[in-house]
This record gives sequence, structure tokens and C-alpha cells, in this order.
Amino acid sequence: MAVHPQLPNAITIARILCAPIFLWMLLADAGADGGLRWAAAVLFIVAIATDGVDGYIARRYDIVSDLGKLLDPIADKVLTGVAFVGLSLLGELPWWVTIVVLVREIGITVYRFIVVSDHVLAAAWMGKLKTVFQSIALSIALLPLASLSDAAAWQSAVWWASVVTMTIAVVLTIASGIDYLVTEVRASRKRRRR
Repeated sequence: MAVHPQLPNAITIARILCAPIFLWMLLADAGADGGLRWAAAVLFIVAIATDGVDGYIARRYDIVSDLGKLLDPIADKVLTGVAFVGLSLLGELPWWVTIVVLVREIGITVYRFIVVSDHVLAAAWMGKLKTVFQSIALSIALLPLASLSDAAAWQSAVWWASVVTMTIAVVLTIASGIDYLVTEVRASRKRRRR
């Protein structure tokens, strides 16, 4: 079966374009636990899941491109960054968490553009793991699961699931940022020795 070589990149761009729609849906009714909140959460989950789809298609049909390597992590950062900001605007996530995440994400993205003429800084395994945990944590935070039951045990379980996954996501965000820096410094030293 022939696959258009730009299909993975088109999926990646669609993920970026979903971000403003998702944010509008999240904030439109001030984050109330109604239909728009559920729709925003589902849109986020579907959009972030396409990260695996575009990567699979690119590898499966051997159409991996430098543009895709550059755009794919940026698309993830745009979507997750908008989700972090949206949750902080609603008062559901402390701003310090969002700021820590955005500083790391923007810093790595700016660095990607600085070095793009020299080499493409592709996502590393820890960066991918960070994205997975951010996606899980944000999905739990976005879905109004607590509204499904008034039971104290249910409310507590949802709260703890959110706190634990968000904590892991923040730790991985910081650790993966440090990992990128260390890896790039080592690579830069090797290039200078040649």
C-alpha cells in the first residue's frame, strides 16, 4: 500500500492546529464539568495519541524526515503546553508547575532551532517518556472524573491519581531537560575534536 510521504507531517501539523480549538473548548464555560469540558479532554487525548500514529507511519513506510523529527516534538509541546496553561488559568494547576514545564519546553525548542542548520535534535527516550507521562497526567487532570461520583473514596482516588502522575511528569520534564543538555554538550565536544 502506497502512503503519501507527507502523511506523518500532515498528522503532526493537525495536532498543532488542534491546540487552539482544544483551549477554546476548555475555557469556554470556565472549565465547568459539562459537555465542553468532556469534549476538550477527548480532543486532547485523541490529538496527543496521534503522536504515536505519525511516528508509526513514518517508521513503517520508511518516510522519516528531518522536518518530521523537528515538528513532532514541537507539536507535542504546543498541545501539552496549551493544556498546562489552560489548567493554570482555570486555577486547577499551580502556575509554578506550568512555568517549570514551559521553561524547559521552550528552552529545548529554541535550542532545536538554533542547531537545526548543524543537526536535527531528535527526541530522546527520556523526552518521549516525559511526553507520555505529561499526556497521562494532563488527561487525568482534564477529564472531569471527580464529577462522576460524590463518594469521598472516588474523589480521593481521582485527586491522588492526578497528583502522582503530575509529579512524575514534572520530575521527568526536568530530568529530560538536563539529559538533553548533557547529551548536547558531550556531542558538541566530540564534534570539536574532529
